[in-house]
Amino acid sequence: MAVPKRKTSISKKRMRRSHHRISPSNVIEDKKSGEYKLSHHIDLKSGYYNGKKILDI
Repeated sequence: MAVPKRKTSISKKRMRRSHHRISPSNVIEDKKSGEYKLSHHIDLKSGYYNGKKILDI
């Protein structure tokens, strides 16, 4: 059974976990309504996507 010879230092532990951070969400402000929404998603209130009417609401 493999057993570590020495205790993992704080620095080494943090280097290993450096990519575990939470990435920021992709939120943008809508040009027409001024509300925040996820980019590359349809605005469900107005039905617009990329300046074009997609949904009839």
